[in-house]
Amino acid sequence: MEANKIEIKPLVISLATIVSIEVATSFVISRGLYSPMIILGATRLLEIILIMLIVLIWGKGISSIGLARAKIVFGLKKGLIWSAGFGVVASFAFLVLSAAGSNPLKLIKVQLPTKPNEIAFFFLIGGMVGPIAEEVFFRGILYGFFRRWGVVVGLVLSTLIFVLMHPINHGVPITQVIGGIVFAVAYEVEGSLMVPITIHSLGNMAIFALSLIS
Repeated sequence: MEANKIEIKPLVISLATIVSIEVATSFVISRGLYSPMIILGATRLLEIILIMLIVLIWGKGISSIGLARAKIVFGLKKGLIWSAGFGVVASFAFLVLSAAGSNPLKLIKVQLPTKPNEIAFFFLIGGMVGPIAEEVFFRGILYGFFRRWGVVVGLVLSTLIFVLMHPINHGVPITQVIGGIVFAVAYEVEGSLMVPITIHSLGNMAIFALSLIS
């Protein structure tokens, strides 16, 4: 992937924007006036739109975050292939852990809402809108900036920040660590942000579905 795609100005503006929005979102949610899922959904959509505007105005355009129009369909197809391969590897790991007497579902299970309409909204936000917002920021902006110092530096720093920005209850957040690495590698290899977006989205959907079934 091409280095120096993201310069310091769009990085700083994006960081300031995301931090401001997240602080405001936490405040609104703490007030308890609106549904947290609706607020989070609106927040993620706003973050996507604003980062797009930032790279258009102060950066090198949408292509600098791997979303060139000519590569959208290509990235989607590649993302499906990567997702299938990742699913095979994950299934094999599950079988190995199960054979060793461990319950792999404990590593990925998430707490879902109880009402059907809330579950559907959870899948929409957590499985589609959230992954797009996260990939645009963590891979498109952060990895795109850190990539100037090499693939390893970009991968480690963007994954570290990705992990720290997620709630860590106990132990090593293995799903976030693996996800951050896979998403960055897929972006580096294919050059299209649609690849990690697709993997991230389908991966979240699979985790939610397994949590719902179990």
